[in-house]
Amino acid sequence: MPINQEYILRVSGLTKTFSGVKALDNVQLAVRKGEVHALMGENGAGKSTFMKLLIGLQTPDSGEIIFDGKALKTSNVNDVLKKGMSMIHQEILAVPDLTVAQNIFLGRETNSGLFSWLDDKKLTKQAGELLEQMGVSIQPTVKMKYLSVAERQMVDIAKAISNDAKIIIMDEPTSALSSKEVATLFRIIRELTKKGVAIIYISHKMEEIFAIADTITVLRDGKYIVTKPASELDVTTLITLMVGREINTLFPTNFSPQGEKILSVRNLSRTGHFSTINFDVYAGEVLGLAGLMGAGRTEIARTIFGLDRFTSGEIYIKGKKAKINSPHEAIRHGIGYVSEDRKQFGFIPRLSVKHNITLASLSTLVSGPFIKSKRENETATTMMADLKIKASSLNQQVIYLSGGNQQKVVIAKVLLAKPVLVILDEPTRGIDIGAKAEIYKLINQLTASGIAVIMISSELPEILGMSDRVLVLSKGKQTAMLSGAEATQETIMRYAMQSYSPTSH
Repeated sequence: MPINQEYILRVSGLTKTFSGVKALDNVQLAVRKGEVHALMGENGAGKSTFMKLLIGLQTPDSGEIIFDGKALKTSNVNDVLKKGMSMIHQEILAVPDLTVAQNIFLGRETNSGLFSWLDDKKLTKQAGELLEQMGVSIQPTVKMKYLSVAERQMVDIAKAISNDAKIIIMDEPTSALSSKEVATLFRIIRELTKKGVAIIYISHKMEEIFAIADTITVLRDGKYIVTKPASELDVTTLITLMVGREINTLFPTNFSPQGEKILSVRNLSRTGHFSTINFDVYAGEVLGLAGLMGAGRTEIARTIFGLDRFTSGEIYIKGKKAKINSPHEAIRHGIGYVSEDRKQFGFIPRLSVKHNITLASLSTLVSGPFIKSKRENETATTMMADLKIKASSLNQQVIYLSGGNQQKVVIAKVLLAKPVLVILDEPTRGIDIGAKAEIYKLINQLTASGIAVIMISSELPEILGMSDRVLVLSKGKQTAMLSGAEATQETIMRYAMQSYSPTSH
């Protein structure tokens, strides 16, 4: 292939096979210097495999990668990094017990003094300057394990930028970020592209793609489909190219009548996280929780589910005061919780689909010390069918499922306990547009069956498309309770960015 110096990266004929199945089949890509090039496709389209081949995590079976005018033959990650290619992974890679600064410069530490001691002070200073330049208020001396998912994601972005890369691959970089943080990231991306840095941008969020991308390449079933300027595509056309069919209505209409009051939260407070929270949730409705990073959305959910202790306030289930000091007590009261970080808290990767689904409800599937295998198989088979979980068998390890099917396994596990209230924290984070539509239909099925749903999401279109009412939070305080008719992106953002007003309950 003739090398065009305008391009920082040219890929042709890239093929990769696993156990006789082609994950990538003759894929191509051409990325110009200083452009944002979106790589689109459903989960399973081959995007992750493609990126792993580029960054040196895996070796291609065949094909050519030309990076910065030279053939890239190494499959060593450090070599690729040194040549000027960085990647922000969807699943955040961090060392929990090291500081933010130490994580940013991991493997590139500065030494000083006679005995070449680690110059921690210099690392901290450089990390602080980088984070300040990014407009991110994270202390470089804090250990990573104390940061939220969104904060860890911003640190990962800082790490990629610190490499002085010529091309940065961003795999779902905003999956845990609120609108404000996304705006910060987009500002950083524009500053990088002005300097000639190329960005390969992978996201399932359509509004982001059309806001930031210059060029879009689509993969489907491991094959190259098309490359077009973003200006020549619209959402409908792009979705059709990705899935090979039209998805007419992304957000299904909820016709479920409002039922009895399931949950009442009164003056709930947790020192340092949120205070004086008051709301009700009814059977058959979706209550959306909206707010910026640090607003307290996840903290409230964790407290209701008994993962964290509240300082003061009361929780009522169906009108009766509930004592909830642990997840076990929450489940006993009919509360189910799907965490925003499914891989860390939602399932056990190396266990089968069957065992993950039934794990939390084994007490109903045992006879004495023995598990009733037949009943367990029947139960898991029913849940797989009801939730349309795509897996090769009940015994397939969950780690090998797509993101959307992993999420369905987590939801199946929660539903097996027959909850009256389900809390969904970022239920479609990191899953493709087709799987999102299926999750939304599933949420409607829950409300149609009389289950109350609390849905936390950083995607305002999702909040608006799925919620009957929206509770808006800002800095640990509630600033508004909006009806579906009152809720707009502008209204939610106005309340999400304002200070607490005692009258705005």
